[in-house]
Amino acid sequence: MPALPALPMIDLFAGAGGLSIGFEQAGFQPIVAVENDASAAATYQARHDGADVITKDVRQVLRRKGLRKWRGNVVAVVGGPPCQPWSQGGLQRGAEDPRDALPSFVEAIRQLRPSAFVLENAPGVGRGANRQHLARLLAQLAALGYSVQSETLLAADFGVPQKRSRLFVVGTRGAEFRFPRPVRGPGRRWPWPVALDFIADEPLGDPNTCLVTYAKRPHVRPDPYDGLLWNGGGRPIHPGRPAPTILASGGNKIPWVDTAGVVPDYHAHLRSGRRPRSGTVEGARRITLQEAAHIQGFPNGMAFAGPSTSQFRQVGNAVPPPLAAAVGRSLARALRSQGDLN
Repeated sequence: MPALPALPMIDLFAGAGGLSIGFEQAGFQPIVAVENDASAAATYQARHDGADVITKDVRQVLRRKGLRKWRGNVVAVVGGPPCQPWSQGGLQRGAEDPRDALPSFVEAIRQLRPSAFVLENAPGVGRGANRQHLARLLAQLAALGYSVQSETLLAADFGVPQKRSRLFVVGTRGAEFRFPRPVRGPGRRWPWPVALDFIADEPLGDPNTCLVTYAKRPHVRPDPYDGLLWNGGGRPIHPGRPAPTILASGGNKIPWVDTAGVVPDYHAHLRSGRRPRSGTVEGARRITLQEAAHIQGFPNGMAFAGPSTSQFRQVGNAVPPPLAAAVGRSLARALRSQGDLN
């Protein structure tokens, strides 16, 4: 059977290209990407040399109607506007945060009128006081003639060895879209992937020199891998579970491997009422950039441009490509079954 023609798409707030890589695997072809960060744009361009990468702020491009020439030439618009305004790490200032770019995504859909769109963001955009803002966003998109759905998906449910949840908002005109169903996890055919299966005994790539030290005021929880027993936000990786969420920063927020089996013993030490330890944790190894990229689901050998801090940020900010691919396959089926893609 001959291969189906690729579905042309635009990726806004493209970053290193996690959404685009996944959607390519699902049968889409990125022809345009917009990314303000020069290092991330260089990473994206190296992976998608046939795409027109615009290294500017999306808002600036929209003010100048810079995307209008592709109207009618793309089937889908995808994008992950900066999530810091809606994430816990970003203080959840929401619409009051100057980084809030959700209105820009709506404007892009208004200018381009694609057959479908996919918006990805932090789950916090649909929780608590932010729900009203999400409801307004969905109403604005629906008013443009789209059937709009939203759902929070867990990356581990789709084969990514990481406990990472992302909110997806999908809109279609005429096509009947259904979110993909989880294929891995408790009670399903396959278990969640184990993060340490993706990490070799020796560091992959340049070793991460950031040390792991004992916290001065540890916060003990029932599970030794959930407690705040160590410096920074990077937690130890459980030997039989997906990794903690890969954050958009390096340093002591990167997860680490417990090569000496310290975690359960120290947890028991604290629960017995003994005093906290100090200094460097024996056998603790922060994962490398390449290992973080593997846990995110980037292809083997994926290169990231820019300084180390930017590279870790690109990896941590990305949508895991396997998760994007699952959403992309569901969207491709819906669009192809519709027939009219314009």
